[in-house]
Amino acid sequence: MYVKDLKWTPGISVKDLVNDFSSLGYQSTELAKAAEVFVKMKKNSAKIFLTFTSNMVTSGLRGFFAQLIKLRMADIIVTTVGGIEEDIMKASGEKFLVGKFSDDDVELHEKGINRIGNLLVKNESYMNFEDLINPVLKKLYEKQKMWTISEMLKEIGLTLNDENSILYQAARNDVPIFCPAITDGAFGFHLYLFQQKHSDFIVDVVKDFGNILFSTTHDDAKGVIALGGSISKHHAILCTLLNGGANYAVYMTTAHKTSGSMSGATTDEAKSWGKVNDESDVATVIGDVTIMFPLAMMKALEDLKVEGLI
Repeated sequence: MYVKDLKWTPGISVKDLVNDFSSLGYQSTELAKAAEVFVKMKKNSAKIFLTFTSNMVTSGLRGFFAQLIKLRMADIIVTTVGGIEEDIMKASGEKFLVGKFSDDDVELHEKGINRIGNLLVKNESYMNFEDLINPVLKKLYEKQKMWTISEMLKEIGLTLNDENSILYQAARNDVPIFCPAITDGAFGFHLYLFQQKHSDFIVDVVKDFGNILFSTTHDDAKGVIALGGSISKHHAILCTLLNGGANYAVYMTTAHKTSGSMSGATTDEAKSWGKVNDESDVATVIGDVTIMFPLAMMKALEDLKVEGLI
């Protein structure tokens, strides 16, 4: 393939733009490749792991993730606890603000506002979360004393009434949500406080590892869409490693491979571990997920819609 000059066409579609990216060069080429891999995952009936970190749920990607679950573009979700909290917050009507990366953080603290990049979340939202989650925990406790995280999150998802909610769509489409670091946030703190009053209330993290491990087999085709890094990315690819490796993988991150971090690890590096198969279709896109992922996935959805697969 030769490099082709990009030209603006009035009314150009996302699909055509990403098609043009394939011969543009640099990360544009890799983004176009990612869209192709998304299509192959779905066409070949792969079990698709979608992993993302909480900052992406803070952003407007939250509703897109929920839509993808409804469209059956994700079979297994792995995320961090902040994403769970903020999904519940938004489902209960909380609104987050768009600020600036240069906002005065001391001034924000004095106003009871927390900054996540250029997004702002009020302390009041976390206080409202506390008021909301405690009655939920009481109902869970009354129903049974021991829960795996994925079972607990499904039960919570069934109580929500917001189609833009990740938990709502996952619960209704039988897509398990795994959150191995459930204690790493406000939710974990409230679980701890609740357990102090009810010592027989158990959240079994280890049993949930068995649940994700047996969510797929060696014989299944497996795909991984890892947005960002952290424990959410590794929990999924560890599962694929133990089940013969992923056949398809797309990583999107702002981290670099020279850091030696999970966030910066590429799909090629994953092959050395057996987390991704030697002959698998892969793409590693370096860039902001809020830009890269919607472009690549929307192009893939357009292709899949034409073929009647969504």
